[in-house]
Amino acid sequence: MLAKQVKSGSVISIDGAPYIVESVEKHTPSARGAATLYKIRARHLLQQTKTDLSCKGEETFPEPDFQARESQFLYRDGETFTFMDLETYDQYTLHADAVGEQKYYLVENMEGVYALLLEGHMVGVRLPDAVEQQIVECDPGIRGNSATARTKPAITQTGLTIQVPEYMEKGEVVRVDTRDGRFLGRAN
Repeated sequence: MLAKQVKSGSVISIDGAPYIVESVEKHTPSARGAATLYKIRARHLLQQTKTDLSCKGEETFPEPDFQARESQFLYRDGETFTFMDLETYDQYTLHADAVGEQKYYLVENMEGVYALLLEGHMVGVRLPDAVEQQIVECDPGIRGNSATARTKPAITQTGLTIQVPEYMEKGEVVRVDTRDGRFLGRAN
């Protein structure tokens, strides 16, 4: 996989070890002839350590031998998250440390999640690009401000704090981008 093709959620091999990419920043230099740099932050799938890389777009990363299985997030029990493979109905558990910040996007019985399996053991999770969540806490909506671009903080059912337009109310269901935590709009 080329560095310019790597995106958040990709699994790559660094020095023979499997890593999941948490973020990618593209830096385009202003000087002529200078190469575009990609800054990649990745987390080791087994040891949970993080590493930062800077590379050019044409550098390659081998893809480790792993499986991404379509799964459903079932429930959270303390520090353990339980997922079910939608094809085989096998259940996998993952510790909260391995889930990391992705826990704010997981809602019970959510489908569209991919369990990342390495040698038959679940080592990570890949979320869909957008999820729907209910707002459980925010300031009251302000009538007449629906045309403005001003925002206010809101907390979703999983504890995620996002910025929403001022007209949003408690109880509304919104779409949230899982890559950057950005409000995308009301859910259909």
